[in-house]
Amino acid sequence: MQHSRLALARRALYIRHLFMTDMDDARLKKLRFRAWRRGFREADLILGPFADKHVPSMSVAELDIFEVLLEVPDQDLYAWIVGTADTPAEFDHEIMNRIKAFRFEVGKGEARGG
Repeated sequence: MQHSRLALARRALYIRHLFMTDMDDARLKKLRFRAWRRGFREADLILGPFADKHVPSMSVAELDIFEVLLEVPDQDLYAWIVGTADTPAEFDHEIMNRIKAFRFEVGKGEARGG
C-alpha cells in the first residue's frame, strides 16, 4: 500500500508540472525569493534552503500555508523554528514541523542555495 501511495504522489507531481502555468511559476519564484530575502540572516539561512528544496513539490494548500508563515515577523518565526518560543496553535502544523526538522539539515551543510 505504501508503494501505491508513493506512485500516486509521484504521478500527481508529474501531472502538476505538466499543467503548471506561468502564474504558478511566478508564485514559486516569489515564495523562494521571499524566503531568502527576509532581512534576518538567521531566518534566511533556514527558510531559503527549505524553500529551494520543498516549494517546487508543495501542493497549493501547502504553498498557502508557507506564504502565511512568510508574513510572520522574523524574530517570532525564527524563535518558533529554533524552539526558543512556543509555536502558537494556529502555526503549529505540518509545514512548520518540516521547517523545524529541516534546520538540522542546514546545520549539517546538506542544504545550500540562494
